[in-house]
Amino acid sequence: MGSLVSYELSDGVATITMDDGKVNVLSLGMQAELHAAFDRAQSDGAVVILVGREGVFSAGFDLATIRAGGPQTSEMVQGGFELAARVLSFPFPVAMACQGHAVAMGVFLLLTGDYRVGAAGNYRLVANEVAIGLTVPHAAIAILRNRLTPAAFNRAAITAAPFSPDAAVEAGFLDQVVDAELVTDTVKATAVMMTTLDFNAHAATKRRVRADVLAALREGLDLDRAALEARLS
Repeated sequence: MGSLVSYELSDGVATITMDDGKVNVLSLGMQAELHAAFDRAQSDGAVVILVGREGVFSAGFDLATIRAGGPQTSEMVQGGFELAARVLSFPFPVAMACQGHAVAMGVFLLLTGDYRVGAAGNYRLVANEVAIGLTVPHAAIAILRNRLTPAAFNRAAITAAPFSPDAAVEAGFLDQVVDAELVTDTVKATAVMMTTLDFNAHAATKRRVRADVLAALREGLDLDRAALEARLS
């Protein structure tokens, strides 16, 4: 598939694996390869499993690029949330396998899955923007609000509270936590179950259920683009 993302199709399930050899930064290159993989899954009519490396799902955007400013910053940030919008509205089911840290854009991407399986372990799921001097983007707020409980949403967005895997289930970051060695089998079983769905009904219902969050995400993207361009000008 590429140097950052691999693609494997088996029995109607496409496994898309992010692996940059480090912390799965959602760079422009990673985003491009993810879009290509989702293009292929859509062409194959497949249920998707999106998985990261052992120990890290994704650490989010490249902070060096963000702090450097310039056109690449805007392109990377906007592209990350465009990818999130695509996954939220993907016409086939999407399962997520989280085997480690999910930070900032990494956790926002995780939250776009239809079902999210996490490994038990000592890692964190966190929207850490306010801890590192960044205002949480409007688009990220839309995603967080859509999946988290009200109390967890406020803690996550306003205080950059980190959540352990077990706490993440109660908060809404994850749907299920299993022992690390069971993650692959569990998420595959979930994906196979979802191949039995009527995909037309699934896609139509997804659009209906997520109409509000997708509208808020699109509005947030416009607001974030304007604010970022003003800051970089």
